[in-house]
Amino acid sequence: MSQEGEFRENSEAVRAHLEIAQSVIQRMAANSSACKAWCITTVSAILVLVADKGKPKFALMALIPIVLFWALDVYYLSLEKMFRNSYNSFIHKLHKGKLTAEDLYAIKPGGHLPDAVNAAVKSFSIWPIYLTLILMVWVAKQLVM
Repeated sequence: MSQEGEFRENSEAVRAHLEIAQSVIQRMAANSSACKAWCITTVSAILVLVADKGKPKFALMALIPIVLFWALDVYYLSLEKMFRNSYNSFIHKLHKGKLTAEDLYAIKPGGHLPDAVNAAVKSFSIWPIYLTLILMVWVAKQLVM
């Protein structure tokens, strides 16, 4: 069994762990970005159909994907933050010489999900997009009338 502090920066296992962690963080960021792109596309398509049919009351249907994609985006942003916390904790332990095999062979999010969700909900990367989409739905509803 490996003792605490045996793992170094140049270790193949340490490098593999860091690459996997970075890959997970990148996937969470890409998923968050995809949520925004899909939400914009979906809302735009709904509003085009509403305008084409001249039915302003159906414009509010566009709020459904906004809420769903907002929740999914918050979730991915929360996970990204938690995996970054785990990554930073790993690096800190590595530099202090306190890295153990348990740290090295497990990639799991660090922190508490409710705290990460709270931070994500307040994030600047969330509100401008989704508030703009809500405003766009309201304006489209008013213009179609």
